[in-house]
Amino acid sequence: MIAAYLLAAAVAVTGNPLAAAGGAALALGTLGGYLLSLRVGLFGFTEVRTAAGIAAGVVEVAAFAALVIAAGLPRRAVPGLAGACVVAFGLLAADVAMPAAQPSAAAAGAGGTQKLEVGRADGAAVLTDSRGFTLYWFAPDTATRSACTGTCAAYWPPLLGSPSAGPGISGRLGTIRRPDGSMQATFDGHPLYTYVGDTAPGVANGNDLNLNGGLWHDIPVPPAG
Repeated sequence: MIAAYLLAAAVAVTGNPLAAAGGAALALGTLGGYLLSLRVGLFGFTEVRTAAGIAAGVVEVAAFAALVIAAGLPRRAVPGLAGACVVAFGLLAADVAMPAAQPSAAAAGAGGTQKLEVGRADGAAVLTDSRGFTLYWFAPDTATRSACTGTCAAYWPPLLGSPSAGPGISGRLGTIRRPDGSMQATFDGHPLYTYVGDTAPGVANGNDLNLNGGLWHDIPVPPAG
């Protein structure tokens, strides 16, 4: 983001072709990173397809074309630029057309029972779902309302259904009704979520992240007795 702002300022203030070329390269690289993260994942994280992400992809293609022209594109290279933009739009459209990802196991059991377990993540005992994936609470939530809907819920799938306590779990269990009418499990007054960045049990990549409007925290489980 810092590089993008600096390049934008350099293009606007100086009109330097090298700055415009750098901006075009950044736009194309950002789009490529987004498409790769949608298809195969990057740095251990697979991106979630959202309307905002698709809109950003369209802006990146347009920015690439505009900045290449600003960099002094030779007339003979115009067909090549047009072709590159068509390919980029085609790849973006292909990702838009792909079937949406299936709901996670945490969110699939609406109306059923979700067993809460004690697991370990980053060397600490934490609350997990029945698969061993770390559960989180969201600071802006209240005991009766989830503040994580829409795009937020795509990244932080709510734990749907009625919770039950596994061995070593002591706390107040309950449910709230989400805006779509589904029931979300709660623990000690906190609606529960998983995180798409946790690709396996035993990790808590979402702990203490400030995303989607607030802080996210895992739930430590004190030792029994």
